[in-house]
Amino acid sequence: MKHHISRWIAVGLCFIALLQAPSYAQAPGLEGAPDTAQSCTGKFPNLINDICWSCMFPLRIAGANFISMSQEDENFGASNSPVCSCSNPPRVGVPVAFWEPVRMVEVVRKPMCFPTLGGADLPNPVGAPRGLRKSVDSYAFYHVHWYTAPLMVLLEVLLDYDLCLEKGSLDVAYMTELDPLWNDAELTQLINPDVFLFANPIAQAACAADCVAASAGFPLEQLYWCAGCQGSMYPLTGHIAHASGGVPSSALLMQRMSAKLHRELLVWGTWGQQGTCSNFPIPLMDKRAYKAQLVSPASTEKVDGKCCQPFGRAHQLWGLGKELPLGQQDFSYLVFRKRNCCFSLLGL
Repeated sequence: MKHHISRWIAVGLCFIALLQAPSYAQAPGLEGAPDTAQSCTGKFPNLINDICWSCMFPLRIAGANFISMSQEDENFGASNSPVCSCSNPPRVGVPVAFWEPVRMVEVVRKPMCFPTLGGADLPNPVGAPRGLRKSVDSYAFYHVHWYTAPLMVLLEVLLDYDLCLEKGSLDVAYMTELDPLWNDAELTQLINPDVFLFANPIAQAACAADCVAASAGFPLEQLYWCAGCQGSMYPLTGHIAHASGGVPSSALLMQRMSAKLHRELLVWGTWGQQGTCSNFPIPLMDKRAYKAQLVSPASTEKVDGKCCQPFGRAHQLWGLGKELPLGQQDFSYLVFRKRNCCFSLLGL
């Protein structure tokens, strides 16, 4: 069912993109913008040395912490029972919980530039607008590429049992260059009409609480319109009205893209009691279920014992010194998603 829904949504978005493609050349607010991102550079990440594998922890088995490595966790909605059972496929086992590295997200200024693919620079057939950063009025616009990256399967971490892992290959699953909603705040109201509820000072002031919670631990599920210290999750576009730098801007758009794909039912939940046996649709993303590592430009250097952060955490706590001079580089993140699963070696 999930695959049928996702397929038709993707087909619908592609059809809209083809209808709207000619309007890209006259994108509002971007006419005559200087092309400050002419080059496209990058490298394929080393899946061993460039990945902070400790972000997968804590590992919980039967409701108890088995390995933590001083990593952060938000154990919400999961059962503490030592036994679990599922019907499809049928199995009885023990509940396990960990953080699975499953997605890579690029935030780029040049359309069709793929730093994660070694700086592949492809043609721009639909005339997607180029990125822009203005220091004068603190405005920015970026494109985002969403990769499927089930690293544990790609590296064959578990050879004989992978019911608890997402299968697939490294692939570009979504490009905002082909999505007219990404550049149009009015058109994107088709998928987030609730934006009107939060376009006021009171709702935005509440995001301060989300910022505090994310910086101290994990963000607040109830404030789903907030992206913690990075600002507002809405509108679900690449436009940032109050950009304060490349790192916080890219972190904001990584969160917006995650929320956008949840809203479009292209990303499903894998956590809590409901996710123990199978994925489930959740159009309002639960921010507590995600952590992210800045892969490029960065390293696996740990800050306070951690090199991945919950969504919305203040970038001053983890992102200082990560942006190169003149802000010419793109950004790449590895997203870890909370995974609850009923684990049985026997598959019974």
